[in-house]
Amino acid sequence: MAPPTGTSDAPFGRMLTAMVTPFTADGAVDYAAARRLAAYLVDEQRNDGLIVSGTTGESPTTTDDEKERLLRAVVETVGDRAAVVAGVGTYDTAHSVEAARTAQRAGAHGLLAVTPYYSKPPQEGIYQHFVAIAEATALPVMLYDIPGRSVVPIAPETLIRLAQHPAIRAVKDAKGDLFTSSQVMAACPDLAFYCGDDALNLPWLSVGAAGFVSVVGHVAGADLAAMIGHYRAGEVAAALEIHQRLLPVVHGIMNRSAGAIMVKAALRLVGQDVGGNRLPLVEATSEQIALLRADLVAGGLKITGD
Repeated sequence: MAPPTGTSDAPFGRMLTAMVTPFTADGAVDYAAARRLAAYLVDEQRNDGLIVSGTTGESPTTTDDEKERLLRAVVETVGDRAAVVAGVGTYDTAHSVEAARTAQRAGAHGLLAVTPYYSKPPQEGIYQHFVAIAEATALPVMLYDIPGRSVVPIAPETLIRLAQHPAIRAVKDAKGDLFTSSQVMAACPDLAFYCGDDALNLPWLSVGAAGFVSVVGHVAGADLAAMIGHYRAGEVAAALEIHQRLLPVVHGIMNRSAGAIMVKAALRLVGQDVGGNRLPLVEATSEQIALLRADLVAGGLKITGD
């Protein structure tokens, strides 16, 4: 299926959710639930893009075969009406290159490549790693800058170098340094920035972000899409109202435990059961779920599940 039509300033769409990977009770990937979730995220939560096998998708604990089957299921379900971006980044360049090629064969519209983690490579190694991924396929690439997980950030000078590559079209920024990133944006107007931290969605729009790659978008994607629409229309007060209303939702999902744990609990509370987590992630406690329920209600979300 052909990818959705993008825009030069938002090549992967504007409202994207980093989709969880559903599991069955015995821990297998639940591909049928993944199809249902993808349709829910696009058709009801107004996402025009999905990230498959990112951090929130528990990608470190799924196999290459599982990732490919999951990607194919999502592409077949919503690939005609949303951009489907495959997470392919690892700390092994050769593995990442092969994952990129597999994603292209499976029908992905783009690639998400995280900074190599654990190895703590120098900036030249980071540069060469991303270029190898970018040259492995004909797909556009979104870099993922998240030093809280990778330890090493992508330096602004490295981002400016990488932006010269025609396949590298965007950055998912979870670094939280709006000033430094604004400098990169000014130097590289064709490199789209996406907010990768739900707490900073509205501030990122104010400095020129193309959109969001969200976790909270699983349950509040329609609200976040409306925020983007209001802001781009110059209706800043309306965007601010949504930002402030969703503060307890963002807090509950992102701060009470790992995002992948709490967003699966949140999905159950809004009637979208996607199963549990794979170790080393564990289930939310009853106390955490009770607090999360109150957070979602405070943010105006409708609770329909347990």
